[in-house]
Amino acid sequence: MAARGAFDEIWGHGGPDSPRAEFAALSRWLAETDAAELQRRQQSAEAAFRQLGITFAVYGDSDAAERIIPFDIVPRVFLAGEWARLSEGLVQRVEAINAFLEDIYGARRILREGVIPPELIYLNAQFRAEVDGVRPPHGVWAHICGIDLVRTGPDQFYVLEDNARTPSGVSYMLENREAMIRLCPELFRDFRVAPVDSYPDMLLKTMQSVAPGGNPRPVCVVLTPGHFNSAYYEHSFLADSMGVELVEAADLVVDDDVVWMQTIAGRVKVDVIYRRIDDDFLDPLVFRPDSMLGVPGIMAAYRAGNVAILNAPGNGIADDKAIYSYMPEIVRFYSGGEARLPNVETWRCREPDALNYVLANLPELVVKLVDGSGGYGMLVGPTATRAEIAAFRAALVAEPHRYIAQPTLALSTVPTLAEQGLAPRHVDFRPFVLTGSDGVRVAPGGLTRVALREGSLVVNSSQGGGTKDSFVLLDDGA
Repeated sequence: MAARGAFDEIWGHGGPDSPRAEFAALSRWLAETDAAELQRRQQSAEAAFRQLGITFAVYGDSDAAERIIPFDIVPRVFLAGEWARLSEGLVQRVEAINAFLEDIYGARRILREGVIPPELIYLNAQFRAEVDGVRPPHGVWAHICGIDLVRTGPDQFYVLEDNARTPSGVSYMLENREAMIRLCPELFRDFRVAPVDSYPDMLLKTMQSVAPGGNPRPVCVVLTPGHFNSAYYEHSFLADSMGVELVEAADLVVDDDVVWMQTIAGRVKVDVIYRRIDDDFLDPLVFRPDSMLGVPGIMAAYRAGNVAILNAPGNGIADDKAIYSYMPEIVRFYSGGEARLPNVETWRCREPDALNYVLANLPELVVKLVDGSGGYGMLVGPTATRAEIAAFRAALVAEPHRYIAQPTLALSTVPTLAEQGLAPRHVDFRPFVLTGSDGVRVAPGGLTRVALREGSLVVNSSQGGGTKDSFVLLDDGA
């Protein structure tokens, strides 16, 4: 779908000659800054990213070379009032996710009261019976959430999906800001932009707050699968920024249900682990026995209450897109109020009437695997070929329970530097929400992903998308 008719967050519906009143100054900066100068600044940022090693790999790609995620020099901007409303909705949603996880691995009140079909839980591969009845330290399950949002108008924001396992991308939020401060300092003189550089401190305080026991100086580590992982830069960046150790499985050992880090000075007891390893590979004694990435016995230490693991094992059930479709009911059930951030309308293909509707309207819909991610396993009907639609039709008929469908939204756009100059490109947004024993915090920014190809709605980096800095204004006097 082309950007024509979509709401542009800077230009509105009127184009560059009649921008939204709140963004007249930013639009003027775009008009007065030479395109060649913008291009030079953008290239300088990407060169710095390459030098720093801010790269990712696309698994299964025949071209195995590490790539940088393309960066766009034009920022995405949130007004202070917009951000306040978004933050309220994000806090409400993440509190509901935590309450849902606590309940589903505990009393299961939401199932007893018929809010969610039990088979959606018990037959779901992401429901981990291994942690059934286990309560994480301080009762926090989803410590770090990335809630993907889309926008269709001035006040129309929707949640596209929830990421409560190991959401990535926060290093790009931080590095994009560093690049913008260095390359476009005039914007920070003209606009009061909320800083994001406190995120590592926020994350460290979150980790420390959920440490088991009464240790006033808990030892925190970041557990990475290693440098071959596509997000390894982020793992090392966060560990370095927080001043904690970056460890791999070989650096940790479990003895008598206690996790120890092996150092040249001897063993050090570990209290909190921010793991960037999926559940399947976390502990070969509990999950996949062939895992070389996990720590044998770590789940026993977790069950004994001797270590906190962020995010908690078993969180994948909250990422499932079939569960996502029930989030309005989940929020209502645990908060007693309506969701401040609505879902995108969703058809559950496991339901016969929904499946019939989806099959009849495939060319107009977006179809997703309930456990898919990264833009894979997805059909964008309006841009799909007949062969692709036919393949998805067959897959839906064969295994309808594996899919959900949504309307093709006219995602908002933001001016983006293209070959022919500035042009609108579709965007989404991933804010980061931290939950500790002392409450919920929303980082004042996030990861804006942009579909760089004209008309494309797919923003994932693995599918050719890029990133932008995300300004949150401290006042609405833009």
